[in-house]
Amino acid sequence: MTQTATIFTKSGSIQMEFPSPDEMLLRGVNWGAIDAFPTPAYWQYQVLARRIEGRSLAYKLGRTLVEEVAACLLGGHGIPAAVGIAAFEMLRRRCAIGGTCPTASQFEAWLREPLLVGGREIRYRFAAQKARYLAATLPIVQAAPEFKSGIQLRDWLIRLPGIGPKTASWVARNWMDADDVAILDIHIVRVGQLIGLFPLGLTVERHYRELEVRFLELSRALEVRASELDAVIWYEMASSPITARVVIDQLQKFRGNKGISSQKTRQPNVELTFA
Repeated sequence: MTQTATIFTKSGSIQMEFPSPDEMLLRGVNWGAIDAFPTPAYWQYQVLARRIEGRSLAYKLGRTLVEEVAACLLGGHGIPAAVGIAAFEMLRRRCAIGGTCPTASQFEAWLREPLLVGGREIRYRFAAQKARYLAATLPIVQAAPEFKSGIQLRDWLIRLPGIGPKTASWVARNWMDADDVAILDIHIVRVGQLIGLFPLGLTVERHYRELEVRFLELSRALEVRASELDAVIWYEMASSPITARVVIDQLQKFRGNKGISSQKTRQPNVELTFA
């Protein structure tokens, strides 16, 4: 039996039809119920609803490739998004990104200054490490060649100091609006594990390309852009601690239940009401 959902707009309403929750989307992954977070059907609805309502997420951070690399380098693991953006904006105001590149010591001095985030003074973590990466990487990016695809840019960036697959994919997605790479943030990985897309034994450190292939397969099966899908998942997970906690708790239950295969579809019993 199919399932339906309605999107209400100022000019009317649009009804969408989805496959049955038990219908297989990919091997080991069912569509799931539209109102059962975080099923594939739920994410397809979220992407399409945002598109129809004109609420698509804007994710480009810089005005040039050099700025985009700097912004993504300043974010990442252990650094809240708002703090990374505040550090990037501070350096851009100082004209430190583009043109003659400052030294690592100058970058570090600036990054050690307090940042105003949400009305509070915040200290930027990893100032020395990030300063070294910026000083070594930005001059190389200033002389970057032309790229024809996101994956081509990502594979070039991976060779630069301080840039791993996730950061390189983040830059490629943002700068080229690329759908041939995936940003395997911890939120994306947890959701993928929970729906049965990612086996629990695979990690981004050792299996990035394999996990990326699976995520891109999911976006194609859902008929949505990979760039939209990962942006919507990340935004919802990152902006709601309660939502993130639900996913973590569900994963802990599955890991503790040795009778459940890591390939089996996982759908937590969390129902949402659609307006």
